[in-house]
Amino acid sequence: MRKILFGVIITLIVLFTFKYCGDRKKEQTILKENSALIQEQLKNVSKLVVTEGHFSEVFTYDNSKRIFGDLLEVEKKAIVVVNADVTVAYDLSKIEYNVDETTKTLQILSIPKEEIKISPDFEYYDIQADYLNPFEAKDYNEIKKTVRKQLMKKIEASDLKSNAQNRLLSELSKFYILTNSLGWKLEYNQTPVESLEGLNTLKL
Repeated sequence: MRKILFGVIITLIVLFTFKYCGDRKKEQTILKENSALIQEQLKNVSKLVVTEGHFSEVFTYDNSKRIFGDLLEVEKKAIVVVNADVTVAYDLSKIEYNVDETTKTLQILSIPKEEIKISPDFEYYDIQADYLNPFEAKDYNEIKKTVRKQLMKKIEASDLKSNAQNRLLSELSKFYILTNSLGWKLEYNQTPVESLEGLNTLKL
């Protein structure tokens, strides 16, 4: 009787061990699959989030000066019409992240800063330049430098950057939806993201 009881106990222990090991292996397999799925999603996210805008501006360039002891004024003026296409982009292939399988956490460490590209088209009108004060390459460079500075001010005052950031948040929300559906957590810069609303309040 003792031998039969002992055999039953040993059999139960062996079965339990196999079941435990099988469950652990299954759990680790699911964990690996989830980890791979999250990393694949990070790779497949839009590589470039782009918001486009168009700006028009009219500038008056004046670099007239007096010569010969203020006896003579030599003019150098022009009206410059600028039409510029502007893009604000985030290169999401540069996102730095860490997948922590131990805590089941996707940690977004850093997000690249937006890249602003200005493509201006210049048209010059009413150009006035004396022989002693002609238009030179440095004048055109100065015009381009001034135009870019003014356009940057207009971009900052517009909603172009905020629209680009909203599109960025829309892409990042995919990470929250995925991690949440898999029972994982999402962190940005060591701050837990516990809802889509919480994602929108992050300082990027």
